[in-house]
This record gives sequence, C-alpha cells and structure tokens, in this order.
Amino acid sequence: MNPPLLKLGAVLSTMAMISNWMSQTLPSLVGLNTTRLSTPDTLTQISPKEGWQVYSSAQDPDGRCICTVVAPEQNLCSRDAKSRQLRQLLEKVQNMSQSIEVLNLRTQRDFQYVLKMETQMKGLKAKFRQIEDDRKTLMTKHFQELKEKMDELLPLIPVLEQYKTDAKLITQFKEEIRNLSAVLTGIQEEIGAYDYEELHQRVLSLETRLRDCMKKLTCGKLMKITGPITVKTSGTRFGAWMTDPLASEKNNRVWYMDSYTNNKIVREYKSIADFVSGAESRTYNLPFKWAGTNHVVYNGSLYFNKYQSNIIIKYSFDMGRVLAQRSLEYAGFHNVYPYTWGGFSDIDLMADEIGLWAVYATNQNAGNIVISQLNQDTLEVMKSWNTGYPKRSAGESFMICGTLYVTNSHLTGAKVYYSYSTKTSTYEYTDIPFHNQYFHISMLDYNARDRALYAWNNGHQVLFNVTLFHIIKTEDDT
Repeated sequence: MNPPLLKLGAVLSTMAMISNWMSQTLPSLVGLNTTRLSTPDTLTQISPKEGWQVYSSAQDPDGRCICTVVAPEQNLCSRDAKSRQLRQLLEKVQNMSQSIEVLNLRTQRDFQYVLKMETQMKGLKAKFRQIEDDRKTLMTKHFQELKEKMDELLPLIPVLEQYKTDAKLITQFKEEIRNLSAVLTGIQEEIGAYDYEELHQRVLSLETRLRDCMKKLTCGKLMKITGPITVKTSGTRFGAWMTDPLASEKNNRVWYMDSYTNNKIVREYKSIADFVSGAESRTYNLPFKWAGTNHVVYNGSLYFNKYQSNIIIKYSFDMGRVLAQRSLEYAGFHNVYPYTWGGFSDIDLMADEIGLWAVYATNQNAGNIVISQLNQDTLEVMKSWNTGYPKRSAGESFMICGTLYVTNSHLTGAKVYYSYSTKTSTYEYTDIPFHNQYFHISMLDYNARDRALYAWNNGHQVLFNVTLFHIIKTEDDT
C-alpha cells in the first residue's frame, strides 16, 4: 500500500481508539462506573443531585471526539474532591482535543494529498493500461507485418528453385555455345574455300527472288476497314491531307490543304509528329486555286484539279513550279458531277500500287463514274473504264490494286457499297462498313505505302486501317 494511505489508516485507527477509551475511562475517573450511557439518539434524564454524570461520548462527522457531561448542583460539589478530578480530567480532555485538532488538520492535509495521489495513480494506471494495449497492438501490428513479409517471400522459394534450374541450363548453354562456336569456326573455314563473288551473286539472286515474292503479295482485295485513328483536329469541315506513297521510309512529309475552294496555300510538315504539333517546315503558294479536296501527292509532285475547269495540274514541290497540265476530256466540273457532299468534288485524283488514276463522270457515260489511268509525267489518259455507278450517288471512292471502291454516302452509316476491277472490267456490290466517327467525310484516299486510308472527317484528320485478302501470283499469271 502507498505510504500516504498507511498514514491515513493509522490516523483513523488512533481516533477510534481514543473515542473508545474516553467512553470507557471517563466514568471510572469520576467514580461513575455504574452509570448507564445512552445512545446518541436518546436522552437519559439524570438528576443533578446524583453527582457528575457522563451524558454521552461520540464522534462528529469530521472525526472529533464529543463528550457531554452533566454536572451536579453547585451546592453539592463546590468543594468536593471529585471536582478537582473533573477539572484535571477536563484539562486532559482539552489537551487531547487540541492534539486531535492538530491531528485532524494533518489528516485533512494528508487526505487531500492522498486524493491527489489517487488521481495521479489513476492517470498513471490508465497510461500503463494504454501502454499495455499499445504494446499488444504494436506487437500484433509487427507480427502482421512480419507475416505479410513472410507471405511475400514464400512465392520466391519456387523462383529460387527455378533460378537453380536456370543456372544449370545456363551452364549447359555455355557448353553448347562453345560447341557451336567450334562448329561455326569450321563452317567459316569451309566457306573460305568458296569464291566470294559466287557467294555475293547467290545473295543478290536470293534478294531478287524475295522482292519478286513481295510484289506478288502487295495487291489484294479489300476485306475490312477498321478505325479510325484521330491524328489531329484542325481546319474547316472540308480539306485534304496526305503523304507520298512512293517516298522512302525516312521521308514522312505531310501535306495539308484546307478547304475545297478559293485557296492556293499548301502547308508542309516534316513528319506526322510535326503535323500534330503544328510545326510547319515549308509553305507553298500554288499558281492556281484548286477545286474540291481530291488531290494526291505522288512521287514528289502534287496533282490537283484547277478551279472552275477540268484541267489537271502537276506541281513539283522540289522545283516549286508546274511541270504539266492537261484537260480531262469530257469530264464534268464545278459541281456538275460531284460526290454526294458537293464541294466541287467532280474530279478525284488518286494513286495505288499500280499508278496514278482519275475518277470522274461524263455526259457520254450518263453521269456514271469513269475510271482513267494517267501517265504521271504527261497526264495523258492511258486507258479508261466506264462503270454503271452514278457519280452523284457516291459518297467517296478510292483505288486499291487497280480496283475502285465506292462508298454509298459521306454521312453516318456509310459503307463500301460498290467495287469495280480494272483488271477484269467487272463490278460487284459489296458490304464493307466503317465507322464515320465525325459524321461527315469530304476526303478518303488510299496510301499504298502505309496500307491505310487517309480521311478528312468533319475537321478531323483521321486514318483507317485496311485488311486485304492477298492472292499470290503464279508464273502462269499474265
């Protein structure tokens, strides 16, 4: 037990002993051993003539000892010897009362100290309890963390086992590589016996055969169109953008022609990335305004329809001048036979794996589509095919491997509806849908190098991927 608590117990015990001693000793001191004391709750009537009587002894709420004494009448005890004893007794009681008062003050002080200590002990106990709980929590948390780490490490066991296996395999590989090196050294010595020129000719022959095989795989029949991929959003609702299908792999220049009329400015970008960021590399001011959006860049030159005419212009970007121009005989122009969206799209110039083409309509063919293959240098019509598809009913068209593919609309729900093969001079109706994401197409051209369709989709420059069914040519094919 805490020392203050021991002290308080001793004080209370002492007070109880003093109270008990007074209740038993005072009567004997005054010769009143036979007097019956009443309880504090009752009053015993004692006659004053009977001498001194102890009326009661008790303890107040504060722990003080209270004695009530009934004195006899004055005339009976004025000179009685018992009066001296009583005075002595009273002095002792008074001294004892003073001592008890001092003790009480000390007790009260100690009691307050005990209360304070009790509060502090409760707080300390609470802290210990909290520390204990925290310790358990921390131990649980640390245990859980260790368990989680162990759980993380467990999957590493089979990995380590695999590492052991891999180490063995690596050793085997090293041995096989050493053996292979020896074999290759022997082969190299054997090859050294052959004539270098002979080996070089064999390599060139193999390369030629591979290129011929690739050429046989270049052309195919359109099976599917996927996308689009939005490259950029710029310009008006109508326009054209393109790359050169005959350019080298390192040459990725992009040309941009906004609007379908009343414009002569062609913007050039060194790459698709520059086109997206808007970093122009060069600007060309053409000598004539163009009509429509169906231009094409082919082998370094721009081919376009001169405004308000059926004249085709060939403009060299490198030279910065017109190299050739020729009228397309009987071709309608200036919205006589446009596509469904209008925009002076009467004459559509395009290129594929075979060469340069012009798609248009004539009165002689009743406004139906005419396909003409052009000489890229002189723009002379080399051969023409008359189709039975009305030009005004076509949304857009493009050439792949000598076959013209025509869409039935330029709006939502458009699909490739008609195709015409210049190889067989036959047509068929198709059903190849594609996603017209921005609802209005004003330009749709195939690029043989990229195997993609370039489109101007309502102010968005987009790309469509195409899937072709390849037919491998044989030696008997002409």
